[in-house]
Amino acid sequence: MNNIAYPNYLSAPAPLTTAPMCRQLADLVSSRMSEEGLYETAIPGLNLFRADAPTSCMSTVYEPSLCVIAQGRETVQLGDQEIVYGALSYMVSSVDLPVNKLVIDASPETPFLAVKINIDPADVAELVLQLDEGANASETLGSSSGCGMCVAPVDLGILDAMTRLVRLLDSPADARVLAPLIQREIVYRALVGEMGPRMREFASADSQSNRIFQVISVLKDRFAEPLRVRQLAEDVNMSESALYHSFKQVTYMSPLQFQKKLRLHEARLLMLREGLDASTASYRVGYESPSQFSREYSRMFGAPPRTDMIKLRGETRISMPA
Repeated sequence: MNNIAYPNYLSAPAPLTTAPMCRQLADLVSSRMSEEGLYETAIPGLNLFRADAPTSCMSTVYEPSLCVIAQGRETVQLGDQEIVYGALSYMVSSVDLPVNKLVIDASPETPFLAVKINIDPADVAELVLQLDEGANASETLGSSSGCGMCVAPVDLGILDAMTRLVRLLDSPADARVLAPLIQREIVYRALVGEMGPRMREFASADSQSNRIFQVISVLKDRFAEPLRVRQLAEDVNMSESALYHSFKQVTYMSPLQFQKKLRLHEARLLMLREGLDASTASYRVGYESPSQFSREYSRMFGAPPRTDMIKLRGETRISMPA
């Protein structure tokens, strides 16, 4: 596995105005979370996450989102890549991506604390147009695709907006009006910052990245159906080889590997939330052979379905990954 290490910016020289505000955001999150786990807040699309110790590997599917780590560090495994990032940094996922993640720096005294907002790709596209980037998109965008997940040092504008958004949890009446505006501001600040060029690639209808975004949307909606790469390529006006190459650049996976991870993740949720047995869940997500499903499930999650479910249902310390 290849490693992409993003430093813990609290351990390096940082702008004096940034580190204290990150500390302030960490205090706000900590004060609202006395226990570990994922907290889906009353503000739609805003999630808080806390861990008081390093975690085991957790499988999830990142939707388009922006996540600020206020304290601690985590590792995100995307295909054959391993991304390590920590406090004073933030991550943007421009597409749906199945990943494995684990918190690597946390303790009861200094817990891992993160804030995540969901991003509507349509809002990104609208903001790009308002920034008047669309007219020059063909001149500025490359012919190849970039990774669908990227990390950068967090700037003061994003930290300030995210802090104001979390504070709105204390004012529900204000939150109904102001929260959507602040969420839009956060996306705007990411677009005009270091993340901007990558995010614009996925928003531009003429880019390879946007074509892969369309393919991923189809795979997410139809993951239980047989994979037809030729049809997917025709739908986005690409050759099969170009689709495969660009898909690998965005996700660090082949389309088949991507579909398999989506199927296994969905099957796990069906067994956990609906109490389905492994055989029924495997058929629901598109497997024809329960034995093949069990083998691939064990390879991905480290245990057979039944053993994994017993473990998950007995765990209360960490509910679901952010």
